[in-house]
Amino acid sequence: MIYKNEKTKSISFPLGGIGTGCVGLAGNGELIEWEIFNRPSKCTRNGYSHFAIKVRSGDKTFAKVLHGDTNESYMGESDTGWFCGRGFGVRQNSMAGFPHFKNVTFDGTFPLARLTFQDDDFPCVARLCAFNPFIPHNEFDSSIPAAVFMWEIENITDVDLECTLAFSVENPTPVSVNCRIESEKYRGVTLVNAGADKESTDYFDLSVATSHNDTVSQCYWYRGGWQDSVTTYWKNLTECERMPLRNYESEGKYDRATVASYVTIKAGEKAKIPFVLSWNCPNNYAYWNECKDEQGREITWKNYYATVFENSQKSGAYVLDNLNSLYEKTDKFASSLQGATLPKQVKDAVSANLSVLKSPVTLRLEDGSLWGWEGLHQTKGSCEGSCQHVWNYAYALPFLFPRLERSLRENTIKYELFDHGGTAFRVQLPLGRPQKWWRACVDGQMGEVIKCYREWKISGDNSWLIEHSEKIFKMLEFAWSEENDDCWDRNKDGVLEGRQHHTLDMELFGPSSWLQGFYLLALDCASQMAHSLGQSQRSKMYREVYEKGKKWTNENLFNGKYFYHRVSLKDKNVIDAYSDTEGYWNSEANEVKYQVADGCIIDQMLSDWHAHLIGCEGVFDKDKKKIALDSLYRYNYKPSMREVTNMWRNFAVNDEGGTLMCTYPNGNAPAIPIPYCEEVMTGFEYALAGLMLAEGERERSEKMVKAIRDRYDGEKRNPWSEIECGNNYARSMASFALMLHYSGFSY
Repeated sequence: MIYKNEKTKSISFPLGGIGTGCVGLAGNGELIEWEIFNRPSKCTRNGYSHFAIKVRSGDKTFAKVLHGDTNESYMGESDTGWFCGRGFGVRQNSMAGFPHFKNVTFDGTFPLARLTFQDDDFPCVARLCAFNPFIPHNEFDSSIPAAVFMWEIENITDVDLECTLAFSVENPTPVSVNCRIESEKYRGVTLVNAGADKESTDYFDLSVATSHNDTVSQCYWYRGGWQDSVTTYWKNLTECERMPLRNYESEGKYDRATVASYVTIKAGEKAKIPFVLSWNCPNNYAYWNECKDEQGREITWKNYYATVFENSQKSGAYVLDNLNSLYEKTDKFASSLQGATLPKQVKDAVSANLSVLKSPVTLRLEDGSLWGWEGLHQTKGSCEGSCQHVWNYAYALPFLFPRLERSLRENTIKYELFDHGGTAFRVQLPLGRPQKWWRACVDGQMGEVIKCYREWKISGDNSWLIEHSEKIFKMLEFAWSEENDDCWDRNKDGVLEGRQHHTLDMELFGPSSWLQGFYLLALDCASQMAHSLGQSQRSKMYREVYEKGKKWTNENLFNGKYFYHRVSLKDKNVIDAYSDTEGYWNSEANEVKYQVADGCIIDQMLSDWHAHLIGCEGVFDKDKKKIALDSLYRYNYKPSMREVTNMWRNFAVNDEGGTLMCTYPNGNAPAIPIPYCEEVMTGFEYALAGLMLAEGERERSEKMVKAIRDRYDGEKRNPWSEIECGNNYARSMASFALMLHYSGFSY
């Protein structure tokens, strides 16, 4: 996808490894959102960090920052600081006040970003390929804490040119020490937080390195007041033949360093210079949920990358040592995906949302296992714990990095499964802290059973299934356990009753095709797993409950147009049987609140989307499913939001299209219906589009996908951060399943 001019406004392309955090590459080439310090950092920048280029031709000097025009508000952003904020204009450290390029194109096909900087008044064309290794089934090389910048400078004149390519980075701490890197193979600088012990959660070191031989490392910009520092830097870059060395014996405050590489480029030829930015913020902790030991000390753990790389110099050196291989394998994956004979918007959706894995949404813990947020707020994660019902939709990880996906199952089974069979649907950190009981979530817990089945089929690892099978079956059988106070299926007839928590953050009372589908599919999966283990009686029992429930669902939860939720809204006894349900009664309307009831909900047949993807027969009768899909398209898909009344979050507005969560085409909506019903949320939309595709509704599916990606066009929203409860939302990885549907993948 090529982005230019206004279409670059909202871009932040994540450059980082799985579980390492990342740096954002803006659409105009700026380095923004340095989210490498174990937490998000949206709408920020790291001081004056940037690339710049200088070219000499005879007695003429040309110098520009390698940025396009600023995308910031000309009035000033809303952050605070010295001489910045609303009313102070564009931030000085954006470098917007320096010579820069007017013509910049951003070609973003994740995991590679390619930018071109070219102006009529500049004698070179600068091209950047930026990436972090993304190599399916190789989670080690895909989890390196680094950003790679491969520059190509082309001389478009008929004379030789002397070129300087400079990478400047700020040490973001008030107690900074910068050290030169000089070895046979690499040159650069390491920036250290000298004010923190190496075991502290505040400790970090960053490195900038290149394998280009003719390189000078200026460890410190000039220290002074006002704008002395950046003024001197620009004079050094533009007026000196080479960047002067500068050292200070004392610690500094937010010191900047510049690594400058020099090359002569003959007329019409090109030069290539690689830079690597690597980081080491080794000590992590649950900053959102304090956890201390008996001595009152914060419990910490090492990030996985810190167990394999001693510091940022080591990780940077590893990248430079293996750069060709890492790039070639990453490019092979990207080229294969983009070379697929799929609609443009589908390839865009499939590839773009893989970026979630490289954002701060993911952590890799000390043992290498994966843990995830739902999404990201500006400075902290959004909704902790690899949330079962959100990650149900995320189909990228199990197929691209299956060992990491299995680690999610293993941590749930080990740390969040209670003796009665219920699970806490969020894995708390640090691992092993005392369990906190949340009400078990139907779609989350049954989704765990389904995903265990999927992980077994993908891996073919029977020993894995044998090891975990009893606990998997225990999760399923919690549905009819006497210890399940929410009474999901106490009489084991395959019909969900009782109180059912779900991904829309409330509870349903009574059977719905949506949650019924999860339960029945889990029964089918468990029956097949039990059969493979030689447990014929258990397999038969699960199968019988599945068949009874499936028959009942198709006979009782289809209203002629779509599958719905059966509940007596006027009967207060529906909720009075359970504790803490006062908030569910609408005394003015004399109704139960927050129910789907006769709504046409987007996930009414979600189980059959999963069934297509994991090789199961599904739950819903084909003729009824076809009618229900037709209704979902007719009633929920909106080519424009102009006439939609939405009192929830506005993820689509004006003339944008999308598929609503829940509509009431029969005109009998509850006084207060299911939460979020008028929203559009991309993970749900992709799942429905995938089911449409799997059931032969290709044209409608592609319209739905196009409506989503048109909203994320680079101007209105970031193409690499689909939003729901925050940025980089994990559910958006449902888009990867489109690849499986189109390819006809089956087990």
